[in-house]
Amino acid sequence: MSGYKDIILDVADRIAVLTLNMPDTRNSISGQNTIEEIVDACKRVQNDDGVSVLIITGAGKSFSSGGNVKAMRERANEMEGPAIHLQERYRRGIQRIPLAIDALDVPVIGAINGHAIGAGCDLAMMCDIRIASRQAVFGETFLNLGIIPGDGGSWFLVRQIGYQKSAELTFTGRIVDAEEALALGMVLRVVEHESLMPEVRALAEVIAAKPPRTLRLSKRILKQAQRTTLSDFLDICAVTQAIAQTTDDHKIAMEAFFEKTTPVFKGQ
Repeated sequence: MSGYKDIILDVADRIAVLTLNMPDTRNSISGQNTIEEIVDACKRVQNDDGVSVLIITGAGKSFSSGGNVKAMRERANEMEGPAIHLQERYRRGIQRIPLAIDALDVPVIGAINGHAIGAGCDLAMMCDIRIASRQAVFGETFLNLGIIPGDGGSWFLVRQIGYQKSAELTFTGRIVDAEEALALGMVLRVVEHESLMPEVRALAEVIAAKPPRTLRLSKRILKQAQRTTLSDFLDICAVTQAIAQTTDDHKIAMEAFFEKTTPVFKGQ
């Protein structure tokens, strides 16, 4: 899709690929234009019934370096003034990214091709599934600069790897390589660098072949399971299952199961 400067959004065969395309700044994501483009791309994906999976990756050697520290230093004077004004900058700026990604009904796969540092590490944690190149490294490094994860990354990190592991990474600000990230539960698996996108695409193709509307419903209930009581969640499941069972794709899936054929879903 055209119209973007800092990212690339490609859509084919029900799979969207959002590539952070600023290798000269190691795909930093703190600029307002970058934020606007990521949010807009998420809205496009959410509203496109022809998309079943979103892959997020980075161009060049980095997934994302997070905030542009050099630009942060140059804009130091802009950060002076009442805290309430700075608060609004975060709310209207980078905090729109986690809200946009969390609102997606399609599964999001992070193809972590290199450095995922600071807000870049948080962006990776916002994905439902993460597959890392052996060249990938991760760091929750905000405290090293005397700040906290203002993008809300702690909310995602704790849910991905638990409180104790999150606390150690946050309080030390240390960098972990791909193998340690795997042991910590930050990624699903680690693959050779040249195999990263083929592996991610293969997984995306399996997911994209599922009934499109029910796939989105499945993503919704997984997210709701984290936020509701059991009794409320069972009510949600009852309603969601009733919707799923009345779709044409459910009938197609049942027929394919008994006839031992490959189903072709219509998204209806």
